[in-house]
Amino acid sequence: MSSAQFNQEQHEHVTFLTNQEKVTSKRRVIVVLGIILTLLVIGAISGLLIWIFRGKDNTEEGATLSQKRKPMVRVFSGHMQLSGIPYKDTLEDPNSSQFEDVANTLEETLTQAYKKDPILTKFFTKSVISAFSEGIKAYHWVQFDIPAEDLEMLPEVSEERMMEILSSQIQLGRQIQKQLTVTDITVSRTDPRMARNPRAKECFFRLEADSSVKTFESPEFPKKYPPRMRCQWQIRAPKDAAIFVKFPFFHVEDDCTNDFVFIYDSLSPDESQAITKKCGQRPPTNHLQVVSSGNIMLVNLITDSVMQQPGFKAEYSIIPKTTAQTCGGSFTNTSGSFSSPHFPSFYPPALDCKWTFSVPEGMKVRVTFTMFRMKEPGVDIRVCHKDYVEVMGVKYCGERSTLALTSTSNSLEVSFHSDESYTDKGFKAKFNAYDPGNPCPAKFACSSGFCIDKGLKCDGWNDCGDMSDEQTCQCEKDQFACANGMCKPSYWVCDRVNDCGDNSDELQCSCGEDEVRCGDGTCIQQAGVCDGKIDCADSSDEASCKESSGICTDFTLKCPDGTCVNKVNAECDHETDCSDGSDEEGCDCGIRPYKHNRIVGGQDAEIGEWPWQVSLHFRTNGHVCGASIISNTWLLSAAHCFSSTDPMYHTEGNWQTYSGLQDQYKIVDDDVQLRKLKTIITHPDYSSMTFDYDIALLELKEPLKFTNLIHPICLPASSHVFSAGTPCWVTGWGTLREGGRPAQVLQKAELKIINDTVCNIVTEGQLTSRMLCSGFLSGGVDACQGDSGGPLVCLSEAGKWFQSGIVSWGEGCARRNKPGVYTRVTKLRDWILKTTGV
Repeated sequence: MSSAQFNQEQHEHVTFLTNQEKVTSKRRVIVVLGIILTLLVIGAISGLLIWIFRGKDNTEEGATLSQKRKPMVRVFSGHMQLSGIPYKDTLEDPNSSQFEDVANTLEETLTQAYKKDPILTKFFTKSVISAFSEGIKAYHWVQFDIPAEDLEMLPEVSEERMMEILSSQIQLGRQIQKQLTVTDITVSRTDPRMARNPRAKECFFRLEADSSVKTFESPEFPKKYPPRMRCQWQIRAPKDAAIFVKFPFFHVEDDCTNDFVFIYDSLSPDESQAITKKCGQRPPTNHLQVVSSGNIMLVNLITDSVMQQPGFKAEYSIIPKTTAQTCGGSFTNTSGSFSSPHFPSFYPPALDCKWTFSVPEGMKVRVTFTMFRMKEPGVDIRVCHKDYVEVMGVKYCGERSTLALTSTSNSLEVSFHSDESYTDKGFKAKFNAYDPGNPCPAKFACSSGFCIDKGLKCDGWNDCGDMSDEQTCQCEKDQFACANGMCKPSYWVCDRVNDCGDNSDELQCSCGEDEVRCGDGTCIQQAGVCDGKIDCADSSDEASCKESSGICTDFTLKCPDGTCVNKVNAECDHETDCSDGSDEEGCDCGIRPYKHNRIVGGQDAEIGEWPWQVSLHFRTNGHVCGASIISNTWLLSAAHCFSSTDPMYHTEGNWQTYSGLQDQYKIVDDDVQLRKLKTIITHPDYSSMTFDYDIALLELKEPLKFTNLIHPICLPASSHVFSAGTPCWVTGWGTLREGGRPAQVLQKAELKIINDTVCNIVTEGQLTSRMLCSGFLSGGVDACQGDSGGPLVCLSEAGKWFQSGIVSWGEGCARRNKPGVYTRVTKLRDWILKTTGV
C-alpha cells in the first residue's frame, strides 16, 4: 500500500496512453500488485511461524530452567556455651519442663537475631534446641528455605553471615533472660537430613551408657530398614567417662551419598565434631568401633536408597576417658609394640600422645608400622595439618601400605595428634633396636628402614618402595644396565616405556626418530599409528585408538554386532562401549562385598576377602585342590587335579566342594556351603606331559547361594590384557613351603605377571600360548602343592577383580628363576563360554 500511495503522489507531468498501452500497463500493475501481495502474505506467515516457534522455544527453555531450579534447604548447627543457670539432669529430657523453658527462651533469642537480618529473615523457617549437656552447652540448629526464584541469594546464606549476625545480635556475655547468659556460640553447615527435633519423637532415642554392655539397632533390624529414614541416637555417659560403641553387624547400602551412618563427638551434627561417616558392609573380622573424647556421642542413620539393607546392631558401654597422661609411654627395652589409643577401634578425637624409645649406646631404633590409616576428608597428605604421626620432625597421615622409620641416634620420639573432627583406625607398630653396622642380618637394608630378602635386590622391581634396592646394581646377564645404575629385565629394553627413569633403555633402539616400535619389535612410521590401517603384524599400532573403531585386533573387544572397541579391557569398566550394552552385561562379579583394611605383612586371608575361592576335597583326604566360582552352578579349576590313571579321580561322587571357607578346621560353619559335583569336564586337548590346556570346568549338583562370603570372579574377555608387571594375587590352602604341610587358614600372596619371553626362557621353552608366568624371578613367593586349580586374580582400573590364571605347574616352590606357571584364562575364554554359557 505504501508503494501505491507513493506512485499516486508523483504528478510531475501527465501522459495519455493508447488502448494497447492501457491494457499492457494495467496488466503490469496487476502483476506488480500480485507480487507485492504474495510477498506480504509470505512475510506475514513467516513472521507468524517465527513468533510461534520462538515463543515455543522460549516457553520450553523457561520450563526447563524452571524445572532445573528447585528450592533449596540450608541447615546450620552448632552449640552455645551458657552460664547463669545450674545444670540439672532434667535438662537431658526433652519432655521436661526445664528443657522446655530454656529451649523456648534460646529458640526465641535465635529467631529474633535471624529476623533482624534483611536476607536471613526472608528465608528463615525455624530454630531448634536439640539437646543440653554438662558444661553447660545447648545444641542448636536452624533451617532456611530458599525458593527457586531466589537461588541467586544462596551464597548469602553462609556460616560467615550467621556468625556475624549471632555475634552482633546476641551480644555474648550479656544476659538474655534473668541470669541466663550466652558466652560462646558456634555455627557449621549441616546436612538437612540430620537435623532432628527431639520433641517431635520421630525415630529419636536417648541412651544412657554405663559399665554394662547395652545394645541398639537400626529400625526393623535384622530385616531391611525402610527407605527415607532419619534416625538419631543421643548417647550420654557419666561425667569422667568416654563412650565406646561397637557394631558387631554393619550392613548399609554401599553408597555413602544415599545411605550412611554418621557419628559425632557431640550432640549436634556439627561436621567440626564428626568422628566418622560409614556405609557398605563390614566383615566380622573388621568391626566398626568408635570412641568419644568425652561423655557424649551422637549416632545418625540416613537412608534414601530404595536398595535397603539389614542396617546395623550396635553395642555401647563406658570406658575410662583417654587423656595425654594415659596414652603414650617410655620404653627402654630393645623390642616391642605400640599402637594408637584403643586400636583397632577408632582413636578418640582431640588427643595427643607421645612415645619415647631409648636403646643402648651404639644402637639405633627402627619403628615399623604394620597398619597405618589416618584418612580424613580434604587433607593433603603432604602437609598433614589435622591427624598425624610425627617422627623426627616429619608428619605422616593418610593410608600407607608400607612405613618404616629409623632413628639417627639411640633414642627416638613418636608423637600422635588427633584434632576434634574425624578419626580413623590409627596405627599399629613394632619397634626394635638394631646394630647400624648390620641393620638387617642376612637381609638387604632398604633406605626406608625395611629389610627385604637379598634375592629381591637388583631384580628390576621396587621392593623397598623407595627404589633403594634397585640402585648401584651389578646387573645379571639377563638384565639391562641403565645409565643411572639400575638394572632392569632385558625384555624391557625398547618396549616404548621409560623403565629406567632416564630413558636409557629406549635410547639405543633401532627405530628411527619418526618411527615407533610394534609389540613384536618391528618398526613402523609414526604416521601409521592409529590411521585405521593395520601396519604391525600384531595389530598393536591400532590398539586403544578411538579413531580406529572399525579395526579389529587381538587387543580389541568384539561386540555381538561385529563392531570392535579399540580400548584396552573395555568389558565391565562401567562404560557402555557396545551399542547393545553387552560389554557391561554379566558384571555382577569380581567384587568383595565386605570392606577390608590394607594390612602390611601377614599372609592369612581375611574372612570374605576372596569370596570366589573354593576348596576341593577328595573323599576323606581333605583339601587337595582349589577352584574358583564363575557362576552359581559352575566352578573353574585345573585339569591335572582330575586327570589321573586312578579312575576314582574322574568320579564326581568322590568330590566335595566348600565355598565361603577360610579355615579348613571349620568346614561345618554355617557360612560355608557344601556342594557335590554333577559333572567334571576337562579340556579335550589337555596334555599330562606338558600341562597344556590345563583347565577343568565343574558343574555343581545344587546352585550356590551368593552371600558376603560367596561371590563369583569375573572372567576376562579373550582380548583382556594382563601386561607384564601387573600385580595380581594367588590364593589357596597349599603347603606353606616346598615339601611342607598344608595351610589351615586360606593364604594369599601378591605376585607380578612376568613377560612371556622371559617366562619361556626360564621354563626352558616349555611355555605355550595357553600359559603365563607370575611371581618373582628372585623366588621367595609362589603358589605351591595344594594350590593347584586355584585362581590368580588381578584388580582392574574399574575396581573389578578378573581371573587371569589358574594355578597349573612349576618347578618346586618359590625357587629363584622358577616362577609359577598358570593356565592363561583369556586363551580359553571361548571354550568356557561354549561349554558353560558363562
